This record gives sequence, structure tokens and C-alpha cells, in this order.
Amino acid sequence: MRIVVTGGAGFIGSNFVRKVISGEYPEYADSEVIVLDKLTYAGNLENLAPVIGDGRLRFVRGDICDGELVGRLLRGARLVVHFAAESHVDRSINGPEEFVRTNVMGTATLLGAAVKAGVDRFVHVSTDEVYGSITGGSWDETCPLEPNSPYSASKASSDLLARAYHRTHGLPVCVTRCSNNYGPHQYPEKVIPLFVSRLLDGRKVPLYGDGGNVRDWLHVDDHCKGIALVAAGGSPGEIYNIGGGTELSNRELTSRLLDLLGADWSMVERVPDRKGHDLRYSVDIGKISRELGYSPSVPFDEGLADTVKWYVTHREWLVSSAAGV
Repeated sequence: MRIVVTGGAGFIGSNFVRKVISGEYPEYADSEVIVLDKLTYAGNLENLAPVIGDGRLRFVRGDICDGELVGRLLRGARLVVHFAAESHVDRSINGPEEFVRTNVMGTATLLGAAVKAGVDRFVHVSTDEVYGSITGGSWDETCPLEPNSPYSASKASSDLLARAYHRTHGLPVCVTRCSNNYGPHQYPEKVIPLFVSRLLDGRKVPLYGDGGNVRDWLHVDDHCKGIALVAAGGSPGEIYNIGGGTELSNRELTSRLLDLLGADWSMVERVPDRKGHDLRYSVDIGKISRELGYSPSVPFDEGLADTVKWYVTHREWLVSSAAGV
């Protein structure tokens, strides 16, 4: 089987690729994997270092908006897993144009090429942020899309394009919507590696507002496991939420990171809240659990401790990635 993975040198995409190549997903044993990645600031070939020499892996540096390149790479592919995206809310507030280009136009380019190539399955990796903010309960897959940032609006647009290509062209698309990911190799503009990097350097960490914003935390291993289940057995045209089951306020998360790194609250700097900051995210994972047998397996406290330890023991990676953040 030939699998094309977009954004496969990024945090989540590289995790998926490493697991495919290392045989952790039996349904993709002996598959050929083509990684398409533009290697923007968040893409790093070091993320693929453990598998880059494997003969089944081919890396192509390129843009998902390049229709000619995408069309050529998708010929003969049976599965496309689409991770490539601009994903940082703050960056989208300051410069939304690149988010529209990559997340909307890039997805449209891939979907069109997938129709022409006749791929067997297209998994579009999205986010719970497309649902907006929820004060109580959890979103299921039937909830309306109410994005509140340019980033989430661009992802909601790409989700709707995926649905349209299934309805219009019969493309076997599945959409996944994940909660907040954490784990090794995450680019340090995101809260956990950012806070770890700053604390290791003896610098204060910036906590938005009163720190009361709540997120559900999902280890990247569990996220990729869910994506593999959807790729293998998800129903075309369907949406699957993937969550981790641990809801924490940003203040609670900060406290845990301080404890793990032997720091106290004197290392926390309160900063003005982000514009339009969503208060709470929470996804219902009942559908993927019932239909595909998914459940998160990495306990949060263990996963967070292991993640912090990875960053501490990979300071060179963290420092080089964090330059300019």
C-alpha cells in the first residue's frame, strides 16, 4: 500500500509516520510512505530521524498548494492522511492570509488530486476548535461549527470542503477532530514545550488572563492511534472526535509543569488574554469508541512527566526549535 502523509515532518504527522514505518499499525505493515512537507518553521526533518533511512519512506519537500506536485505524488496512492496545516491561533490573529492559503486552498488542492487519483481513503485531520467554545457538557460530531479564530475558521472551511468532496464526488473522506495534543517533538510555540523551554532557561512563563481557560489533553500517541483506526475502518463521509479525557485549566496545567521542573509561581508572568480566547473545549469520543474501539491509553500524569523528561534530555532539539519563539 502507498500512503501519502502531508505535514509528515511536523509534530503529529511525524509521530504517525514513525509508527507506520516501525510496524505499530499492523494494517499498514510493509506500506510505502511518501511524506510531503514544506518544512516551514514547524517542520523538522529531525522528527523523522529514527526512520528516515528506511527504504519504505520517501520524503518530498513541497507545498500542498502545488497542484502539479500533489497530483504526481497521489498517483497510485491508496491512503492520504492530511496533517499539513498552519495551526497556531496567535499567528492566525496577526496574519490570517497564510492560514487561508494553506488550510483552505491546500486542502482543496489535495482533495481535487485525490479524486483524480482515485484514492481509497482520505483522512482529513482537524481540530475541536472548529466547534467554538462550550461552557458545559461535550461536543459530539453533530454539533454546529462556530469557530472563533482565523485558525479555527480556516480549519472549519477545510472540514466543509472535505464533506463536499465526499458528497459531490464520492471521495471516501473521513474527518477527525482532536483535542489539545502534547508529547515529544512539539514545536515550542505551543504551551507545554514553550513553558518547559522557558523554565529550563530560567525565564518566566506567560499565562494568559486568569488562567481559567480549559482544554482536554490528548497524548500524540493516542491521537495517532485514533487516526490509524479511522483510516482503517472509519465510514466514508463521517466525522470522528478524538480526545484524551483529561480536562485542565491553563492554571492547573501550569502548576503541574512548575512542579515537574522544580519551579514556583514566581516564575509565572500574567499577560493580557488572547483576543477571542475560547473558554473551554471538550469533545465526546463516544462515536469512535463504539464504532472503532478507540480509548486513550496514556495516563495524563505519566504522559506529561515523560514529555517533560524528553524535552529536558533533548535540550539541543528544544533550543534549536525554540529560536525566535
